[in-house]
Amino acid sequence: MEIPSLPSFHPVQFFDLSQTRHQKLFHAAEKIWQVLSLIETYLEEILSPGLHGEIAQSCYIGPKVYVGKGTIIYPGAMIEGPAWIGENCQIRTGCFIRKNVIIEEGCILGNSCEFKNSFLFKNCQVPHFNYIGDSILGTKVHLGAGVILSNLKLDGSEIKIKYNGNIYPTGLRKFGAILGDGIQIGCNAVLNPGSILGKKTVLFPGVIWHGVLLEEGKVIKYKQKLEIT
Repeated sequence: MEIPSLPSFHPVQFFDLSQTRHQKLFHAAEKIWQVLSLIETYLEEILSPGLHGEIAQSCYIGPKVYVGKGTIIYPGAMIEGPAWIGENCQIRTGCFIRKNVIIEEGCILGNSCEFKNSFLFKNCQVPHFNYIGDSILGTKVHLGAGVILSNLKLDGSEIKIKYNGNIYPTGLRKFGAILGDGIQIGCNAVLNPGSILGKKTVLFPGVIWHGVLLEEGKVIKYKQKLEIT
């Protein structure tokens, strides 16, 4: 029996859903960006606040936050919530986790990083000076220092996805990036609103990216011409 192909932008094209205990959130979406508008309601349904990790006294943690065992919250971190943070994560000094964020186990959220309405699968590393707005990061995604996932167009209009000659309205004014499993992003790269990259993509440092690349394992780079006089 022939297995039907998945529709374009189905969550399974980007993520191994065995790497999250929140599979229900993804099963409710036909297009991957639809997950972004479901996070808030999902957290309202499942969130049972509790702090089970190692929490520094100088942190601020809001009342609607769950922190799993083995997770370390360093001095000076701020978690507004609602937020769900799994086991064995590191939330380092100066990290700001805003509303509606889900962090799976083994993730590193570093200094001067900001997160808002986003989902991180297991073992993501977002360690230095990063902005993650309205985005989903797959398993073992790594962002170099200074990487920005921009989530709002300058004119504030709806973000639409253009792919293979088709235009997909998302219904979203704020939509950062979808990064499939195993993606590596180099330092100071900027991904513009509505960016989508397939599994194991490598984006070189300093690249400014906008658009869709669904093929796996591609390398995106540009060659800079230097003149020394």
